[in-house]
Amino acid sequence: MNAGRVAAVSRNATYAFSKPNHPSIRLLAGLGVEGDVHAGETIRHQFRMTYEPDLPNLRQVHLMHAELFEELALKGYEVRAGELGENITTRGVDLLALPTGTLLHLGADAVVEVTGLRNPCAKINDFRTGLLGEMFALDPHSDAFTFKSGVMGVVRRPGTVRPDDPIRIESPPLPHRPLERV
Repeated sequence: MNAGRVAAVSRNATYAFSKPNHPSIRLLAGLGVEGDVHAGETIRHQFRMTYEPDLPNLRQVHLMHAELFEELALKGYEVRAGELGENITTRGVDLLALPTGTLLHLGADAVVEVTGLRNPCAKINDFRTGLLGEMFALDPHSDAFTFKSGVMGVVRRPGTVRPDDPIRIESPPLPHRPLERV
């Protein structure tokens, strides 16, 4: 089923908090976004590379929902696609509700498997003071935190992704496992 659309695509060849938007990005199976600093078979995030350099890279692609930016705007924070470091900004997909292992079919060819939630980092406050506190929500029933800063995934099938491409969701087999931080 078509669930939503790609709102923007972003990449950055150097370590920086934000990623500039591009007309398209190329996803490489088992690696991530071509030309992005976080692409690779093993961990490429600076903080985690220092203590887990040989672990598989479950964070090859960062996806974030554009609806979060609208929520943040109501609280006085102006945030645009790519500014929080995501590679793919979506619209119309409840990313945070997807189970682990969901396949996202992006455009004509690309497939990304959702591996978990992005753990928001303190650099978000360097970008906009106080914004880090908006990246969490407390579940009143369980007192557990929900991370709102998108999901991470690995590329299962290569392809080019562009703004306005359709997104089709393929659920994993039951039983579903909820997303956890990766």
